This record gives sequence, C-alpha cells and structure tokens, in this order.
Amino acid sequence: MSEHVYKQIELTGSSKKSIDDAVSTAIAKASKTLRNLHWFEVIETRGQIEDDKVAYWQVTIKVGLRIE
Repeated sequence: MSEHVYKQIELTGSSKKSIDDAVSTAIAKASKTLRNLHWFEVIETRGQIEDDKVAYWQVTIKVGLRIE
C-alpha cells in the first residue's frame, strides 16, 4: 500500500433541496479548480427557516486532497 499525504480544506455548500445536495454542490464546485479530492467529512449543518419551513440547507465539510 502506498503512503499518502493529504491537505485538508473547509468548504460550505448550500441547497434548497437537501443536505446531500449541499454537500454535492460544494464538492462539484471545488472539483472544477482542485485536483485529487479524496474524502470528505461533514462538520457542521445549518439551515434557514422561512414561513415555518426549511428554506435552505447549508453544510460545512472538510475535504481531503491527496498531495502528489
């Protein structure tokens, strides 16, 4: 097994649909400019309420990028 080194960054994604969509949005956007995205960890979840309903989700994640 090869040894790897990772850099961690924090990203926050948002979505009107779901927590999963907020995570996917953050990863999709980051993958346009970053390489070797390897793992993520949800570290915070928030939302906004409007008219007694969830208006949107906001999720902060740590993402591990494998260093070449």
